[in-house]
Amino acid sequence: MFSFIKSKLQKIFTTVTSKLGSFFSRKTIDDAALKELETLLISSDVGVATTKSIIAELKKDVDLGMYNGMQLKSRMHKILLDILLSLPHFATSSLGSPADKLGLNVFLFVGINGSGKTTSIGKLAHLFTQQGKKVLLVAADTFRAAAPEQLKEWALRSSADILVGKEGQDPASLVFQGCEKFKNEHYDILIIDTAGRLQTKVNLMHELAKIKRAVEKQLPAQQIATLLTIDAMLGQNSFEQAKLFKESTDVTGIILTKMDGTGKGGIVFAIAQELSIPVVFLTFGEQTEQIKIFDPQEYVTELLG
Repeated sequence: MFSFIKSKLQKIFTTVTSKLGSFFSRKTIDDAALKELETLLISSDVGVATTKSIIAELKKDVDLGMYNGMQLKSRMHKILLDILLSLPHFATSSLGSPADKLGLNVFLFVGINGSGKTTSIGKLAHLFTQQGKKVLLVAADTFRAAAPEQLKEWALRSSADILVGKEGQDPASLVFQGCEKFKNEHYDILIIDTAGRLQTKVNLMHELAKIKRAVEKQLPAQQIATLLTIDAMLGQNSFEQAKLFKESTDVTGIILTKMDGTGKGGIVFAIAQELSIPVVFLTFGEQTEQIKIFDPQEYVTELLG
């Protein structure tokens, strides 16, 4: 049976997993091999700081003469998994729905235009409707004329309902209306889109704070999950996006989009270790069902081959 990385994320398999295999087949691991591994990890978007911490851990045992290739693989597996498991994950493959684990049913989406935010909303909505949940989308990106139309198409494809306001309407007022509809018509899931680009970070913080206050006022008993979509193909630029949004709002988790378009898969470790934000979903392709709940154990195992 093909693994997820090999069958769906072919570029990552070709450029990362297959190259790691050459290290794991070696009879001895020395400093020169670790230097090669360091270069590979950095080129795979693990990040300089995170890579150096990984190599430092491996070097401790190499200096004691304890390593062959298979020992390296085993030790790397533990180090990488520890990085990911040090964070809370409300989405795991052992559960049919991330909402079922923590009672989450309100999702606020943030991310820059072009990061795959609208597509991810549609795919998450589809994931829930397939589980028999009644889903409402709120098109609160009222500043970009095309945004509500794009979200309407995904609502149709995912069998979700959608609330659309007037162009230029105050997003927080539309979200307030959406929360009322959510309560009054007994929806299970509320997913809110937000503007992908505002003029300054101050504007972004102000707008997101207003929207959150609107939700908290209408739905005081609900826990809000703020999901940041970032384009996996942008590598370290995605890391900078995550930093900006973390400074602007409380980010619960990250959806890494366009995973099938990148030959790098290490950004998940840099984000986890340096920003303390868990990746909770991976998306790939254009079909509604092409979203995967992120499972740290599975990801590390498949990445190492």
